[in-house]
Amino acid sequence: MGHTTTSPPVTVIGLGPMGRAIAGAFLAAGHPTTVWNRTADKAGDLLTRGATWADGPQAALQASELTVVCVVDADAVEAVLDRALAESDHRRLPATTLVNLTSEAPRRTRELALRVDGLGMAYLDGAIMTPAAVIGTETTRILYSGPAALLDRHRPTLAALGGAAVHLGADPGRAATFDVALLNLFWTSITGLMHSFALAARQEVPATALAPHAQQMAQLMADLLPALAAEIDGGSFSGEGSAALTSVAASLEHIVHALDETEVPSAVTRAAKEVVDAAVAAGHGGDAPVRLAEFLSRGAAAGQPPARSGAA
Repeated sequence: MGHTTTSPPVTVIGLGPMGRAIAGAFLAAGHPTTVWNRTADKAGDLLTRGATWADGPQAALQASELTVVCVVDADAVEAVLDRALAESDHRRLPATTLVNLTSEAPRRTRELALRVDGLGMAYLDGAIMTPAAVIGTETTRILYSGPAALLDRHRPTLAALGGAAVHLGADPGRAATFDVALLNLFWTSITGLMHSFALAARQEVPATALAPHAQQMAQLMADLLPALAAEIDGGSFSGEGSAALTSVAASLEHIVHALDETEVPSAVTRAAKEVVDAAVAAGHGGDAPVRLAEFLSRGAAAGQPPARSGAA
């Protein structure tokens, strides 16, 4: 397809499913797009659509003012930077803006941002909250962190990815924090759902029979979420008018027994019960479940099962 002269060039490094979707969205929006991946075979369709293949990371960074990298983790980003340096005659890399859409922990992300800055590039971090299939559509949602002015400068180009681009703040690790927190919510919820389907199946209840009721339960959680968050931020942990943690512990005990009776592994629910039991043992038995957020935020000591009397 032809490119208009008003569309600035962009580079995409990393051509897994998400990287290919990102590059495809830039191409569809008319941006001259340079791509690079550790293995070249994933670029075939993009090259057919008009993308340009870079001979290496250094050439890829040099090709555009904006480079989007989407690889497996921060170590892979570091490997790309190392190879680019090896290909360069300088100790600094091209003065491009590096938009890192790689999932990683917040502290590691901040370390990477410092290194990128030291190499002469500008850095924005981003967390993609939608699957690859919807990149380029209005359903896309990407959370960014880093200098607001930097995001504003490249917002017209990044708009090719579609949907909402939300700036969370200057801290480069903030988007990664949202990313891991929200993915933790999603995957522990999916795991819990599969666990419930397994329990129901052992009692000859089909997943399709349980699903409408599970959907109502999920909606209840969604409806409660804003008030629960406000209680946490406001430090309101009273169990009056809510299920106290002692009651939650008893409910979890019943669930563990049901799982054991049906021979469905109960480790997931036992782990949740151990956290509740530890909070109760710490004197929070009369508090509401929102206390668990504050309790767990205390660090490694929180969430450990209470010591058994007479233990060696």
